[in-house]
This record gives sequence, structure tokens and C-alpha cells, in this order.
Amino acid sequence: MATSELPALRTSPKVIVFTDWDGTVTLQDSNDYLTDELGFGVQRRREINQDILEGKTSFRDGFHEMLESIHTPFPECIDFLLKHVQLDPGFVDFYQWARANNVPVVIVSSGMKPIIFALLTKLVGEQAASEIEIVSNDVKINDDGSWHIVYRDESSFGHDKSRAIRPYADLEKAKRPVLLYCGDGVSDLSAAKETDLLFAKEGRDLITYCEREHIPYSVFKSFKDIHVGTQEIFEGKRSV
Repeated sequence: MATSELPALRTSPKVIVFTDWDGTVTLQDSNDYLTDELGFGVQRRREINQDILEGKTSFRDGFHEMLESIHTPFPECIDFLLKHVQLDPGFVDFYQWARANNVPVVIVSSGMKPIIFALLTKLVGEQAASEIEIVSNDVKINDDGSWHIVYRDESSFGHDKSRAIRPYADLEKAKRPVLLYCGDGVSDLSAAKETDLLFAKEGRDLITYCEREHIPYSVFKSFKDIHVGTQEIFEGKRSV
């Protein structure tokens, strides 16, 4: 892929931050929340997540089963999430710092773009929603009000996040910024090895996976930790 086709390179940044959305930028995972509250509930959802983590089922199939259990019309799902999903308390300050210092923030999500955009607009603001690149799945709403996820690719993830990052990682050294990734769960497994530094959320499934696969990571509790770490890298005070 030509560098001109990579949006985050347009301003020739020193650092690019790729981040998961649900449970990383937000405190609640919107898809889990819909499943727990409007679908088949917490117990079955946790069983599916464990099966994904252990390789017994693919993320694509497990996620599909979760979403198929939700029969609420899609606009009502968005309204429900807007009332209940909260933003990580450190994200706004981080984003403002990143924007001021030419550090692109790219959301790479296994969720659905209309949900992410609606939440981003409410929680961070219209400017951020218009500026932040969102690489995610989509949704198709049928005439009868039913809906289903439209996966981004044919992979076992439905959206193989590594494909969004690898074109940047494969750049020749002279043109390549430092690449960071932030995540928390099973949807982030394909991205875990793709960047120079991985921020993994404390106590979540991504750390379990990284420990098992011997993948280096830096723990974060909130985006305040990511802010500090990214700024140290940007200022040359921390190596990757």
C-alpha cells in the first residue's frame, strides 16, 4: 500500500496511536453491554469470551452469536448505549494532547461504526468524531427493523485488526513513525504483535493472552497511563 493511501501519515507524525474502542476508550464494552442487558445475558457471553480466548471458537462466530441474541431495534440500541456507556476519564486530555502534538489517534474496533460514531460524538465531541479515523465493522438495518453486523473482512475475527496496522508497520524505517496500540480484550488478539508497544488494560483478557503467548506489553489502568507513556515516547524519554 502506498504511503499516500495511509490517512494517519498525512501530517508526517512521529508517533501514531491505534486504539481499541470498547472497554479501552470507554469504560463499558458496548457490545458486551447490549448482550448482557438486551441479549442472552452475562453468563453465556462470558462463556463465549472464554472459548475465544482458549481458541475453541473464533471471534467472528462468538461475536455473531452474541449479537444475534439482541432483538432490540438498532436505533434503540444506540439510545440505550448513549445513556449508559461512560468514557475513560483520561481520554479527553490524552486526545487534546495528541491533537496538539500531531499524534494521530486511530480507532481500530470490532464494533460497529454507527455506534462508535454516536458515542464518540456524545462523549468526546463533534470535532473529535469528525477528525478521528474509525476502522471498524458496519451494520445493515433491514426494512422490518432487524439488523445484523457487516464484517469488515473474511477473517476469523470478522475484522482482523492487524490488517489496519501492518501497512504502517511495513514502511521503510525512514518513513515509519513509532506505532502504539491500546487494547483490553479478545478482539485485540490479532493486533497484539503488530506495533512497537502494546498497552494492555489491567485485569483483562488481553493480558491473559499476552502472558500465554509471551508478548511484551505495558499495563494501563486508564488513558492517563497511556497519556504518560505516549508523551514519554514522543519526547524521547522512553524507548520502545
